[in-house]
Amino acid sequence: MNNINPLLLLDYYKTTHNEQYPKGITKIVSYYTPRMSRISDEDKLVMFGLQAFIKEYLIRSFNENFFGRPKEEVLAEYKRVIDHTLGAGIVNYEKIEKLHDLGYLPIEIKAIDEGERVPVKVPMFEITNTHKDFAWLVNTLETAMSCSLWHTQVSANVGFRYRQIVNKYFDISVDDTVPRSRALGDFSMRGQESCESAIKSSAGFCLSFVNTATVPAILFLEDYYNCDCTKEQVAFGAISTEHSVMNSNYAVDGDEISMVKRLLNDIYPANGFSMVSDSYDYWNMVDNVIPACKEDIVKHGGYIGIRGDSGNPVEITTQTVKKLWETFGGSVNAKGYKVLDPHIKVIYGDSITPQRAESIYQILVETGFACNNVLLGAGSFSMQCLEQDGALKPYTRDTFGIAVKATYCEVEGKPIQIFKDPKTDLGNFKKSQRGMCIVFRDKNGNLDYKDGYDTGTIDSFEGENLLKPVFCNGRMIKEQTLQEIRHLLHDGKF
Repeated sequence: MNNINPLLLLDYYKTTHNEQYPKGITKIVSYYTPRMSRISDEDKLVMFGLQAFIKEYLIRSFNENFFGRPKEEVLAEYKRVIDHTLGAGIVNYEKIEKLHDLGYLPIEIKAIDEGERVPVKVPMFEITNTHKDFAWLVNTLETAMSCSLWHTQVSANVGFRYRQIVNKYFDISVDDTVPRSRALGDFSMRGQESCESAIKSSAGFCLSFVNTATVPAILFLEDYYNCDCTKEQVAFGAISTEHSVMNSNYAVDGDEISMVKRLLNDIYPANGFSMVSDSYDYWNMVDNVIPACKEDIVKHGGYIGIRGDSGNPVEITTQTVKKLWETFGGSVNAKGYKVLDPHIKVIYGDSITPQRAESIYQILVETGFACNNVLLGAGSFSMQCLEQDGALKPYTRDTFGIAVKATYCEVEGKPIQIFKDPKTDLGNFKKSQRGMCIVFRDKNGNLDYKDGYDTGTIDSFEGENLLKPVFCNGRMIKEQTLQEIRHLLHDGKF
């Protein structure tokens, strides 16, 4: 449904607000803000996805599905839907005609850089109208913005959380030349809500890692973040078997050794691959089948990854590393930790929560093994839920209380600071900013904000306002590349 008029990508009540605003209103300024956190040890949210949203919806969709269509056709569609579902005569369609006649989207967005980790209550970006007749348009865009951005940003947070775990244990046990961006991968696509959700989620995760099973995430990042998988590290997939492959071969051959040797010698003689190994008896595979193929494995031109897919991931991965060391041996790295023969690895491609990842790494370190002996994967559960404080905490828009709220307007030339502060809001997280805002770095280098400004006073702030123009009147003003965003998020150590 990519051909929908973008002015219909909203909640119904947005269609009526033009008539409800004060008469003579010529300007509205709103801010997109994570207002709180339901995660006890996380009070920041990664800024990511705005550039993609602008390119996809504010530019492509408006140009193709609104301005690029005949005005009569756009109006007829809008009226047909609204009149027959909300009620005839409720909405004044003159605003739609005037916007189409204008020929461009009279909106300006100022944002902090993507890749910044933004503290709760600090605005990520500002949106306002650039033409006095279209103040109503500012918050009309809220619905599409909110539902397009929150999941992308949460998944970027998920990836960053895993990356901190990797950094901690790689610092201890892994040679510094080993890329940390290859330690984990995203295996969540089939468990996401939709193809679009999977793509955006994986793109967010790929800010911290380059392994993904979600093929179109690469296309998303190329389309919207100025990168090229043929020239740089955008993201990588992996060769892997699945149960249908292993089971059908067993049904024909009557054993598992035949398939292991076929994979090594005939199908992928020079390429690394992972092999799901629990179709029947995982420990028999590790204890007997793999040792029976040792000669083929050590002569192989790549590696074979022994992949568990059931049972306790912590026990499966750590015990497999120990058993494979006994069979294949390996080397000791510069930090004094054992590394398996490079022809064999251990993989667990799903069910790896942050707690399980940390447990796996901790056990490996305690038993003298480097943490790069295992490759781990985060599935859809970890992208959408966090186990914390003895409870499951689902990731939703409200995990970080994300909202777009109007805080400033001008009526007949008069600046008016507006705000909300519900007395019934016991958590005090729905309280909005008041007036126009600036975002700056405090003396410790942390992001903070000040509100209470208007168009006449905002330039009086002594310092740099980090909300910079990125979009104005239908055009991108500033763009970032994937590599720039990764560099910012990881302090230059991606």
